[in-house]
Amino acid sequence: MSLLEQAVRKHLKYNLLVNLIDGAFFGLGWGFGSMGTVLPLFVSRMTDSALLIGLIPAIHAVTWQLPQLFMANRVARLRRYRPLVMMLTLHERLPYLGLALVAFSLSLLSPAAALFLTFLLLLWQGIAAGLTANPWQSMIAKIIPPDWRGTFFGLQAALANIAISLTSVAAGFLLNRLPNGVDFGVCFVLAALGMGISMFFLGLTREPEDYEKKVPEQAPFPWHEWLDILRRDRNFSAFLFVRFFSSFATMGFSFYIVYGLRRFAMDEVTAGFLTAALTITQTVANAVMGWLGDRFGHRAMLITGSFAVTASSLLAWGAPSIAWLYPVFILAGLANVAYWTIGMAITAEFGTEETRPTYIGLSNTLVAPATILAPLVGGWLADAAGFQTTFLVSAIGGLLIVALLLWLVRDPRRCHAVIS
Repeated sequence: MSLLEQAVRKHLKYNLLVNLIDGAFFGLGWGFGSMGTVLPLFVSRMTDSALLIGLIPAIHAVTWQLPQLFMANRVARLRRYRPLVMMLTLHERLPYLGLALVAFSLSLLSPAAALFLTFLLLLWQGIAAGLTANPWQSMIAKIIPPDWRGTFFGLQAALANIAISLTSVAAGFLLNRLPNGVDFGVCFVLAALGMGISMFFLGLTREPEDYEKKVPEQAPFPWHEWLDILRRDRNFSAFLFVRFFSSFATMGFSFYIVYGLRRFAMDEVTAGFLTAALTITQTVANAVMGWLGDRFGHRAMLITGSFAVTASSLLAWGAPSIAWLYPVFILAGLANVAYWTIGMAITAEFGTEETRPTYIGLSNTLVAPATILAPLVGGWLADAAGFQTTFLVSAIGGLLIVALLLWLVRDPRRCHAVIS
């Protein structure tokens, strides 16, 4: 066992604890400033444009993915990742204070000015999150051994989901009880507070200096290295291919709520129960699938998740009553965990300590186009041929992903596919 491995094992329990607490408080802050609920409601106070409101989660998803590859060259030359993580993640959290100022000043600002400032702050937050993601994932992959990574990612996501659920309810209470302007301002201040506490625990991480790492020279044209990895590591290229098209396999998930409203005249209470079923499933599945992935391989969990995509989509396609939507949402929760949490865990198993940042960057930045296109394709199909057509295409996509995982992708930990 190398000196680095000895140091990592020595501080493992401590690092697991502080980073799990980091995830819990990050979820607490996220619930008060949710991109899926609170921020769309905030923007709807300033505009009726469905396009602008719909841009909010899209901006976050794309800005999180796109910058990661462009950070790889810098991250790969670091012997310690934490200083860079702390510097960048500050900019991921500060925008919530800016949003609070905008909310408190709504009566003084024109709607156009408030909208401009809000989207400027969302871009700041999203780009900072994307810049932080690569060094953070590299740090976690360094301080959490392979046999614990899936469990860690799963537990952290589960704790974050629990915190998000609780604070989302609290945010709804505040928005209902407090005066206009003050309501969102308080929510964003609490979001910043939760993320500030999260950052404090993240800063407590004990990351040993890696003196054994061969630091690569700064490449003036790093895309040569990127192309070389894609050409030489066929297993990783196959994984990227699967990761790209998995966005299209899950494109039907975005339309389940709308389908329930139009097909079954679903009320808001039922929508809330379905959302709760999704959240509870993801909370439990994150912990269980992460643990199972550490013991039986994360590829097996991706295959399980892809079967869940097909089952969820087929049930939605043929649902005779609204009650059938409960298993639809439960299976969608399993698939989301497989593609998100397990996807991060398996990505960390490719490459070496020197090349891992590049692998992480490639696995996120190159799938960003699919993140943008998949909802558009799903919406076009739904408009042209109905929601059920979108669900049927998603079901077929899930089966194709299963086939690709079985035939093209090998478990990187077990086959020891190391590209240096």
